[in-house]
Amino acid sequence: MAQGKIRRSVYIGLGFLCLALGFIGILLPILPTTPFVLLAAILFSASNPALAKALERNSTFGPYIRHYRMKTGVPLATKKRGLAWLWASLIISALIVRTPMVCIILLVVGISVSTHILLLKTASAATPSPQTEEQSLTACQQDEERKLHQRHPSQADPVPQKTEQGG
Repeated sequence: MAQGKIRRSVYIGLGFLCLALGFIGILLPILPTTPFVLLAAILFSASNPALAKALERNSTFGPYIRHYRMKTGVPLATKKRGLAWLWASLIISALIVRTPMVCIILLVVGISVSTHILLLKTASAATPSPQTEEQSLTACQQDEERKLHQRHPSQADPVPQKTEQGG
């Protein structure tokens, strides 16, 4: 019993750490956002479903999770914004440092990250309506609840079992 509480606490702590790193990744394009947010969602799902739902409803981080779960791809605007931030921060860093080796490293990082971003599936041009977004969120929540019940069948809703009646 105590091990379960400790494990949940560790998962929650790691989830918040990943979420913080994901937030830093929004501001610092060299650090990826999506993997940390997805890892936080997994950790919260395993430890505290309420935190997982809150994260999925979050206006900043929720879309990362929904796009991944629904396999819709990354919106083109997000790709453009990410590339713009990436190259702006790399150029500013190169201008500040002005060391040839560091500039070469920044260039390699920029090309690598840009390639990764460009190779990600691009979401369709149609912007999802609020109803579609809500349906997507509901589908993700149902999927999460199903996974939770599979992991912890004792917490699942009781299923009435057929009994044979003697005659």
